Amino acid sequence: MRWENLTESAEHGRADAALFGADAVVSRTFDTPEFAGITFHEIRARSIINRVPGASRMPFEWTVNPYRGCTHACVYCFARKTHSYLDLDTGLGFDSQIVVKVNAPELLRRQLGSRRWAGDHIAMGTNVDCYQRAEGRYRLMPGILAALRDHANPFSILTKGTLILRDLDLLTQAAEVTDVGISVSVGFTDPELWRTVEPGTPAPERRLDVVRTLGEHGIGCGVLMAPVIPFLSDRPAQLRATVRAIAAAGATSVTPLVLHLRPGAREWFMAWLNREHPYLVRRYERLYADGAYAPKWYQRRITRQVHELAQEYGIGPAGAGMPRRIREPEPEVEPMSEPTQLTLI
Repeated sequence: MRWENLTESAEHGRADAALFGADAVVSRTFDTPEFAGITFHEIRARSIINRVPGASRMPFEWTVNPYRGCTHACVYCFARKTHSYLDLDTGLGFDSQIVVKVNAPELLRRQLGSRRWAGDHIAMGTNVDCYQRAEGRYRLMPGILAALRDHANPFSILTKGTLILRDLDLLTQAAEVTDVGISVSVGFTDPELWRTVEPGTPAPERRLDVVRTLGEHGIGCGVLMAPVIPFLSDRPAQLRATVRAIAAAGATSVTPLVLHLRPGAREWFMAWLNREHPYLVRRYERLYADGAYAPKWYQRRITRQVHELAQEYGIGPAGAGMPRRIREPEPEVEPMSEPTQLTLI
């Protein structure tokens, strides 16, 4: 396992200085049903704010990823390739070998306070989900959100996890002082497709409950309708059902994204397709013959259909955020007279 190869830009295929050394890795397993068969590799990272290469299609420049690997086990996840940089398997290994940057909150706070940091927008959940099941045990996000709040640093989160509601108070506080963007990923509402394609995620209706709850607390939430899976979730009736459910949940916006199959994800997805829907294999080979992305004509067709449905159901654009305002520091709390044992859930 090439721990030294985990670099600040390794997920983008470049070899920069290692973010941590092999001697800093502690591997753990937990004897609980929700973590059966999963190994957590706890590391102390040297950097937590990652710069996205200029050639990337992403609409943001900086990211924070407290985890690598993801127990959501989505068969199409584009981030699978990143596990190969550690000599880890991009299939089952990606789903069950989770790298945890245990010092992410304090490291982020230090980097946000550096004179070199200009307060740019930080995106989270863009590589793997920061609210995957591991977060329930490691609880890294409360510290991360508190640091962003205290520095009034704008940020966004994309998630399939309902655990984000645990941090509702922190999100509300952050939204009072800076721009906060929350999006939930719901590509389809078909329960049978969900069980086979996204086996480790909360059900689509539970994710839409997150959208609804955030809205009820004054935090507008958009939906990334991703992925739209060719021949499995793209029929007009399926698109209509999904957009209707998104609208009913009170989403501020809906953005469709057609399935893309990058190396690492492509092999795993096609193996799944061959098992579950072998009659579609040749159609996929033709549709994705030119690379990772479906043809432009197909993407434009899906986008047009979803936008028309969004207009029909009254889904509007997300509103602008509030300006940056630094919060006053919290009053210091007197230390407790006796030591207290911290616990992880």
